[in-house]
Amino acid sequence: MSNKMKKKLTPVQQEYQAFAKEREPARPVAVNSLRAFLVGGAICVIGQGISSYFLWNFNFTEKTVGNPTVAVLILIAVILTATGIYDHIAQWAGAGSAVPVTGFANSIASAAIEHRSEGFVLGVGGNMFKLAGAVIIYGVFAAFVIALLKSIITMLGGV
Repeated sequence: MSNKMKKKLTPVQQEYQAFAKEREPARPVAVNSLRAFLVGGAICVIGQGISSYFLWNFNFTEKTVGNPTVAVLILIAVILTATGIYDHIAQWAGAGSAVPVTGFANSIASAAIEHRSEGFVLGVGGNMFKLAGAVIIYGVFAAFVIALLKSIITMLGGV
């Protein structure tokens, strides 16, 4: 917001803003970034390990191994969310645990767990997609637009 649009603060409000700014703890950006990198990377390494396991022990190909790998990562995240372990990981790691697919699974599972006392339809079904619903909607819409563009380019003799 530009300075012209900001509301003019009273002297008491200005004093409080200065007071709050003095006491606000410094954010350890480097440490937080390192933690996010380590946990996000560890989740990716675990996913790669699961993917390699499926490639070596089952007859998956490079193209088909992705779906079961994602399903197992989601299952692990839901189990860790249900037991309360994922919350501790997320507190320590920050965005490192929120960005991979496990963070998405955590957001849905935690909302479902939180509202289970209200029943399956109105509680779980009605509330589990409040946080993740926007991600699903815009993800589906983006996939539609990209598929439409690819179809148009293909019809015109392109790629």
